[in-house]
Amino acid sequence: MSRAIRKSVGIIGLGIIGRRIADHLRRQGLSVFVWNRTPRPVPNFVGSPRELAQTCNYLQIFVPDDDALLQMIQTISMSLTPHHIVIAHPTVSPDTMREAAGIVERRGARLVEAPFTGSKLGAEKGQLVYYVSGDEAAVTEVRPLLQASSKAIVDIGAIGDASIIKVATNMITAASVQAAAEAMAIVHYSGIPMEKFVDALKQNSSNSGTLDLKVPRIIAADFEPHFSVKHMLKDMQIANRMGRHFDLDLTVAGATRDHLLDEARQGRGDDDYSSIARRFLPFVHTPDLKEQQPDLFSPRPVSVPHESPEFVEEQLAQLEKTQIAAPSFQHEITGDEHAALQVVESFEPEPGDAEDELRPEAQEEKSELESEPPAAPAESNSEPESPLENATEESAEEKRGFFSRLLRRTDY
Repeated sequence: MSRAIRKSVGIIGLGIIGRRIADHLRRQGLSVFVWNRTPRPVPNFVGSPRELAQTCNYLQIFVPDDDALLQMIQTISMSLTPHHIVIAHPTVSPDTMREAAGIVERRGARLVEAPFTGSKLGAEKGQLVYYVSGDEAAVTEVRPLLQASSKAIVDIGAIGDASIIKVATNMITAASVQAAAEAMAIVHYSGIPMEKFVDALKQNSSNSGTLDLKVPRIIAADFEPHFSVKHMLKDMQIANRMGRHFDLDLTVAGATRDHLLDEARQGRGDDDYSSIARRFLPFVHTPDLKEQQPDLFSPRPVSVPHESPEFVEEQLAQLEKTQIAAPSFQHEITGDEHAALQVVESFEPEPGDAEDELRPEAQEEKSELESEPPAAPAESNSEPESPLENATEESAEEKRGFFSRLLRRTDY
């Protein structure tokens, strides 16, 4: 391990993963500086992300989602120099990772993309597996640092590619746990002891390290978070957006996302994602909690009613055909639709939770433009504009802006 790394490791985000990586690196003899949105009584806690960037040349970022990553990159950007390498660990959309890299590179610094698998236990033992993309020289320079907390490093390619691989592997992970829960339900209702299923699964080629870990915990109704519902939900949302981009019907990923969304709405967004087994297995049920509408991701300035491209195209076409004359725009939603919209409004994520790491696809909504009165006769050029005309023009701009924002949300 080089002396430069020993003196300049900075970690942003002390959630489930970040704080364990910081502890592990200290046990490896590294001097680690840290920052977290919520102050923690830990060694070398600095006052701000910028101070961390001014102290350390190597910055490992463990935040939950796309918005949090971009906000953090923008926060530290003015403190970056050509001596800095930013190592971005969250699972986010490939476009977000490329945008983050662009911001870093404009400051002369470099970004290495390094999402990982291994979750809480892997972080505690320094046994994560990193999927790495970026400039070859930058990857080579930070490899010893990544090796200090991993059992393997898989080189992927260009920035954005590692995020795609990470989402793809998480699709299999999430689907396998849901399939196991459904299989366990068949065994349970058939009256066969669950231990028989466990013994059979261990000898079956479909078994995996994930199932070895999750199946016993499901049977014990142990849903202590190793990888939370809200973070796996976000990853399945990324997967479904990418599928839509490539015109793919991702049936399994869509069903998994919907079940995770239901768990989050039941107030279990911070439980381990294996809690989706609750819907199939009565012996792991817990008392019903008051339904919550969790905000799984960072606050965003615009409330988006839904992300269906068909909806957007339909409404844009309607705007093109219609002469806008009404002085206001009314968007009505039902009580159920309002509840679906608010699913992304009540959780406040820990910025250090890395596995986490896109917004859940909201329930499909029905939105109509109000019927509009016939356009008023055109005014003479010599007449001044009336307040109503000004209001109408502002309303038209507001409508176009609203649907433009919706259209942008359909990109993955």
